[in-house]
Amino acid sequence: MATSTLLSNPVVTVNAVDLTDQCKSAELHVAVGELESTAFGSTSRVYVSGLYENSLKLTLYMSYAAAETYATLNALVGTQTNVTVTANTGTVSATNPKFTLTGAFLKELPHMWTLGELSVVDVEFHGGVYSAATT
Repeated sequence: MATSTLLSNPVVTVNAVDLTDQCKSAELHVAVGELESTAFGSTSRVYVSGLYENSLKLTLYMSYAAAETYATLNALVGTQTNVTVTANTGTVSATNPKFTLTGAFLKELPHMWTLGELSVVDVEFHGGVYSAATT
């Protein structure tokens, strides 16, 4: 039987700062590079795992208040930091995992304003070591 999970209240932290109240969406990609290891005599291509190519894309409302979006991210451009997303508030468990990228790199902090709309920013953290905690 198929089941679905409604993420109604995930928790997002960047550099240990809780940005949950400014986050509109979070998109985590855990990917492994493929390295071809096909040898002579093979009849099909063969691959082995290479390096991980992890990323976390966040869409955040741009707040310029102290300890909010701008203040937190501006200091991190060009550096490595830790980012986490927990499926829901409450205790981390098998049904409420906490995903972490340790040492993820923030390349840029774009700014965009649109008349008549709330200001949002899409930031993407690249790399870092992926882990998923269930306890």
